[in-house]
Amino acid sequence: MKLPTAEVQALVSRQLQSAGASIATADCTARALVLAESQGMGSHGLSRVGQYSTHLRNGRVNGAAVPQVLKRKGGALVIDAQAGLAFPACELAVQEAVAAAQAHGVAVAGVIRSHHCGVVVDHLRAAAEAGMVAIGFANSPAAMPAAGGKHPIFGTNPVAAIFPRRGTAPLMIDLSLSEVARGKLMVAAKEGRAIPAGWALDADGQPTTDAKAGLTGSMLPVGATTSPKGAMLALVVELLVTAVIGAQFGFEASSFFVDEGNQPGIGQAFIVIDPGALAGREHFLDRIEVLVAEMLRDDGVRLPGARREALRLKALAEGIDVPDAMVAAWRAA
Repeated sequence: MKLPTAEVQALVSRQLQSAGASIATADCTARALVLAESQGMGSHGLSRVGQYSTHLRNGRVNGAAVPQVLKRKGGALVIDAQAGLAFPACELAVQEAVAAAQAHGVAVAGVIRSHHCGVVVDHLRAAAEAGMVAIGFANSPAAMPAAGGKHPIFGTNPVAAIFPRRGTAPLMIDLSLSEVARGKLMVAAKEGRAIPAGWALDADGQPTTDAKAGLTGSMLPVGATTSPKGAMLALVVELLVTAVIGAQFGFEASSFFVDEGNQPGIGQAFIVIDPGALAGREHFLDRIEVLVAEMLRDDGVRLPGARREALRLKALAEGIDVPDAMVAAWRAA
């Protein structure tokens, strides 16, 4: 059935609260999951409610966590997520990084002792609203092998960036460094669908089109069939959020896709840049439009983020589709 986004947020928040999340954490997480769903990112949307709820109940997530600034030096700071859900900690990190970039021109905020952070570029929206450029990174439980390897070491380690524009939606880039996001395997496994060749390996390191086998095996880095570049980029992200920021390695964290396990302790990192401190704000905005105009000279070019923004606005106006069984279960809980 189709429901207003505000109603879905309220239902999701109530589910998370019943699993042990504080009101603040549940509300923040519900907003993020509904935002992902409204943009067509179902693998990072409502499909995660059950997973997060189970992790709350099993102690893999601290529902009472309140993120805190652990350390600060100039434009660099570290946020401790306190083993809670990632969304409040990421929100605080970007908020603090924007303030630090306004003071210093550039800022880096790391989040440690964290959990799954959803759609990374959505955390950057607040920076764009403040006129800032921002880049986000995250690691996750081991899902991809090193170049030439077979066993999972790196997470799918997404990278995102946002560039504000004058009077219109920002450019939003968000990509996983696996051939596809692991959440797509989760959805395919639940629906009993095969996955395309080139997405994953099974537990023996062999190519597979079985989504369940892929979830127990490993994801392939982007472009892995022809180049080690994807695995190298995953290594860069892994080092940024672990050795540099202080979070756990992906291979030290239990999978998000199992109910039992440790508190993952993974991390996120956000770089926020004030273009006014470099080229100048108006020059930056002018040059963005010159590039956008050049891109749009070719038919078929779609600006990054345009489709998801259109879907978001449509969902705000018309609501989002939620399976009837899911709504009934949430209302009965």
